[in-house]
Amino acid sequence: MRLKSHIALIATTLGFIFLVINWQSARGDDSKLHAKVIPFKSGEKVQQLLDGPPGTVTMKSGYVTLAPGETVGKHSTGHNEEELVILAGRGEMIFKDGSKLEIAANQALYCPPDTEHDVKNTGTEPLRYVFIVANAAKSAH
Repeated sequence: MRLKSHIALIATTLGFIFLVINWQSARGDDSKLHAKVIPFKSGEKVQQLLDGPPGTVTMKSGYVTLAPGETVGKHSTGHNEEELVILAGRGEMIFKDGSKLEIAANQALYCPPDTEHDVKNTGTEPLRYVFIVANAAKSAH
């Protein structure tokens, strides 16, 4: 079995991700933040993992599973930047202008603020990925 298959199998079999938040905010409002384990739920197209304050400073994330040919739906990053970490499968990110980026397991993809896009599974197996979104506003530090 190839390494990609092992990684996908481990991620699917274990069904959880360890998300450790170790943030020391200059604002002093981090007393409610703590490390946590968030299990993946099978059978859901999109599972919210982190949904922003008060559980995080600004970070949001989710676990997505797309069947072959399925899309997540057009959306914009708005004032956020977004990263996708592809765990299994193949697909493409499709942009408003029609351009595309091919994506596959064991890759990460960055999407800047104000970018309209969609993600489509172009493979024959489920496309599984984690997205991480954070506010792109520059801090005054």
